[in-house]
Amino acid sequence: MVYVDTLPALHAFEAADGLRLAVETRRPQGRPTLLFAHGFGQTRGAWNGAAATLAAQGYRCVSFDSRGHGESGRVPGGDYHLEQFADDLLRLARAQPEPPILVGASMGGLLGLVVAGEVRPSPFRALVLVDITPRWESAGVERILAFMQAHPDGFADYAEAAGQIAAYLPQRRERKREDQLRPLLREGADGRLRWHWDPAMLAGVAHESERHQPRLLAAAAQVEEPVLLLSGERSDVVSHATVNEFLALVPHARHVEVPGATHMLAGDANDAFTREIARFLASLESGGVEADAAAMQTATRC
Repeated sequence: MVYVDTLPALHAFEAADGLRLAVETRRPQGRPTLLFAHGFGQTRGAWNGAAATLAAQGYRCVSFDSRGHGESGRVPGGDYHLEQFADDLLRLARAQPEPPILVGASMGGLLGLVVAGEVRPSPFRALVLVDITPRWESAGVERILAFMQAHPDGFADYAEAAGQIAAYLPQRRERKREDQLRPLLREGADGRLRWHWDPAMLAGVAHESERHQPRLLAAAAQVEEPVLLLSGERSDVVSHATVNEFLALVPHARHVEVPGATHMLAGDANDAFTREIARFLASLESGGVEADAAAMQTATRC
């Protein structure tokens, strides 16, 4: 049985500069609140499987399209900066009825680290970071950007787009269907289909990301909330070296490596991914993770 309040309800959220973000909420009366922040080039749809499952378990699930992505607005003139994305996340977190638990993948996780490490009081109760660390493997990020830049003229039809995704994600057994692709593509005046994101972001946020690494490392060291880091066994974006560096900066964090998964962890192994989040949430509710984090912070300060 599917309960009505676990189905997504779409509404708009106004950012500080007036730009409108597309936001979905499942189980509006559930507790606690999970705020899902997707990766660069993705949409809120990346969380559909996990959000539906967790909403059915009683959690209030909020996901959104970041500016320049999906159904959210684009910045006039294409002048995108990290501060805009971080402020959007901060405002969305503060708009929730209680401090949410952030589930952030890739870019979404980095934004969560900036906000959690630099804003006091932090707007989050806890963080789930999905295959991202403050320092990352450049080759993996370059592979992602190469795919995003590869088809500026778009595709003739959905089948062509599905073929390109299949080549980019060979670990996926099934090709994307047209109904799955429709939210990811936009038809231009020339009749060709192009990706949902604003290509202007590729010249801004994406190419300035590495210069933010010192800031991200410093922010991570200031994170006090309970943290779960989920990484993919086959990820080319994080590695044992970057994970170990992060765990040294955030010694109270827990790390789980999901077997067989790549950087696209939620899509590769959604059941295992969601199960680990549910376990983390259960431990939060029992007080176990928060007690461990508090003890670790006290020991570190001493």
